[in-house]
Amino acid sequence: MSDFGAIPAEYAGEAAARIVVLPVPYDETSTWMKGADRGPQAIIDASANMELFDIETGSEVFRQGIFTASAVTEASSPEAMVAAVRERVGGYLDRGQFVVGVGGEHSISVGSIQAHAARHPGMAVLQLDAHADLREEYEGSRFNHACVMARAREICPVVQVGIRSMDRSEQASLAPGSVFWAHDIAADRDWVDAVLARLPATCYVTVDLDVFDPAVMPSTGTPEPGGLFWYDVTRLLQAVSRRCRVVGFDVVELCPSDHHRAPDFLAAKLIYKFLSWCFERTPPP
Repeated sequence: MSDFGAIPAEYAGEAAARIVVLPVPYDETSTWMKGADRGPQAIIDASANMELFDIETGSEVFRQGIFTASAVTEASSPEAMVAAVRERVGGYLDRGQFVVGVGGEHSISVGSIQAHAARHPGMAVLQLDAHADLREEYEGSRFNHACVMARAREICPVVQVGIRSMDRSEQASLAPGSVFWAHDIAADRDWVDAVLARLPATCYVTVDLDVFDPAVMPSTGTPEPGGLFWYDVTRLLQAVSRRCRVVGFDVVELCPSDHHRAPDFLAAKLIYKFLSWCFERTPPP
């Protein structure tokens, strides 16, 4: 797998990199359209076409060093995949590196969340998603992509943004005041401030790309109408990075199409933009 951003070689080595991009091409529990296992490679391929200067921050975050790790390929079971991700992420965190998980279906987030929560007591998870993902189990597995936030809530608080689809069984698991429905966001100018008010000082962010409206992000396994748009999402991520200490994040559920590459580039650009904000006040080494 090539390097994220096709950055100069002197910034892509593992030892000196402050940032690690960890691909997890896992797609074993998806329940509608398959293909998320091709998402990490599509994102990395698209990232080679980005300009590396970020206009809004006036920075080049690649100068922090971005190492593109070998993919986590464990696929014998969802539980084994989660354990493998947790181990890999934990190793990078223990070396002081900032980890970006790149999926793959949303179940890959569980291991990363577990690794971060173990090292950051008091952390919350900010979930950007079309779906609540609060089922206790689905299709015989507690680690199905539909159960991600149920597993996260077992170890830390969760704030959910962009939700517009869920099963009735999930309703009882919703945290009062911590769910920001897409239909409310569409009518509320102050929704970003309301989200920030629910977050502690430290957070982990998981971005399921189906949080975006299918008009701009059709390449997901479970698209839902009525989603957020580019500046809705980036406005929130920028505000979160300035209000909180973001300790890590993941971007998941790209189901790439051979005939439509713009969504691949959107995902790559989103990762780079969010990194630019997370490291905005960190001088290059």
